[in-house]
Amino acid sequence: MRLKLIGVAIGSALILASAGLAVSIDQHQGHAGHGGHEAAELDLPTEGGQSAFAALVEIVALLEADPKTDWSKVNIAGLRQHLVDMNELTLGAEATQVLGTDQIVFSIRGEGKTLRAIQAMVPAHARELDKMAQWSVSAETTADGATLIVKPQDGRDLEKVSALGFFGLMATGAHHQSHHFAMAKGTLHAH
Repeated sequence: MRLKLIGVAIGSALILASAGLAVSIDQHQGHAGHGGHEAAELDLPTEGGQSAFAALVEIVALLEADPKTDWSKVNIAGLRQHLVDMNELTLGAEATQVLGTDQIVFSIRGEGKTLRAIQAMVPAHARELDKMAQWSVSAETTADGATLIVKPQDGRDLEKVSALGFFGLMATGAHHQSHHFAMAKGTLHAH
């Protein structure tokens, strides 16, 4: 039975490899100290696992590749907490929106860890969004979450903001990657 399973795995790997997909026949082969049989290895996957872990893998590799990294300032724990907050906010928060004549008001609510994440992230992201020319953005924390107010410069953008919704707005802008890298390097505090 084991030989049959190995044959199926090798056959599947060859089919995937011929399709141009990167695979590893022995998933644990890359871990030192596991020993065992030596399987023919194709290419390794590029994804480091779950998305937060993959982000950490990428950041650590960048830090290690940079000879100017000041390891006394590196704060991977702070970046990890931020990634936990991002997860809590994205998956646990409830957001409603009220469309006005020239603005949209988002009410974001949550409890426990999600509440903490909302109160940490919404004001910080509002400051980043406010730097973008197409709108003015403000936020304030509330007892059960936060309020985010978005006023587009062009009234026609109300539809866009409404369509994006709170979570789309949180994902808007290319500040996340540089923000995460600065946080990990210890040059920016986590929010």
